[in-house]
Amino acid sequence: MSLENYFNHPTFGLLLLICPLGNGQDLYTTLYAQRLFFLVKEGDTGMAVEPLSRGDARSLVENQMRVLRRSRKMAEYKEIQDIFRRTFQ
Repeated sequence: MSLENYFNHPTFGLLLLICPLGNGQDLYTTLYAQRLFFLVKEGDTGMAVEPLSRGDARSLVENQMRVLRRSRKMAEYKEIQDIFRRTFQ
């Protein structure tokens, strides 16, 4: 996950991947301000982009960190923990 991933949104421009959430879901933020958050879902009918509040985005990342810690994927956990600190603290 050390490579940066982007998603080009027609209204908000280039979005930066914060955290893969599993089950075809990823959390993105606006590239420059990092104030707007989006849940990008990949499904059978295509991609859906859902705006999220900062609190909801924070909760999703915290939950993903718990999942990684419980499954003992410490390298991934530490990467997401660093992203969490830069983004939410």
